Amino acid sequence: MSATTLTLAARIAEVACVTDAFALADARVLESYFDEYRLAADPQLLHDVADAMAALVPEDAEALAGVELGGVPLVVALSAATGLPAAFLRRVPKRYGSRRQVEGAAVEGRRIVLVDDVVRSGGQLLAMSRMLRVAGAPVADALCVLERPLGGRRLLDDHGVRLHPLLVEADLPTQSRAAS
Repeated sequence: MSATTLTLAARIAEVACVTDAFALADARVLESYFDEYRLAADPQLLHDVADAMAALVPEDAEALAGVELGGVPLVVALSAATGLPAAFLRRVPKRYGSRRQVEGAAVEGRRIVLVDDVVRSGGQLLAMSRMLRVAGAPVADALCVLERPLGGRRLLDDHGVRLHPLLVEADLPTQSRAAS
């Protein structure tokens, strides 16, 4: 890792890695977690993370799609950093108003890169990639700030989605690894 990435990892750990109980959707409980809202609430850190993630965006990307809710501030910042249009993905279609599941930029026919905060099991990104593929948007890549080694990369690989994390858990300073 470069000195810049080490510094960024330390800043992310200081701001967004929290030691406290965190319940996963599958009922497992972690002793610590990555709090994407703390990262998004720090404008300079969000800007610096987006700039670093911009280098991970594949050259053939035509649009970015942020997964609700943690991926939305990231995709807005990354869109500003790259100039690529952004779409916003809901887990389920809105029940009123537009009734859409995808908001923002049009996705049909565009090569979309998924954006989320942290990848653990990969289930959420897999569901969003399937939804986008059904909508006519090829998805082959996903970006995240932090990858935890809980099977997500393997699941995504098995379904044709390459994961590009800015950081993996081992990149965090030793005292913060438990808090991701």
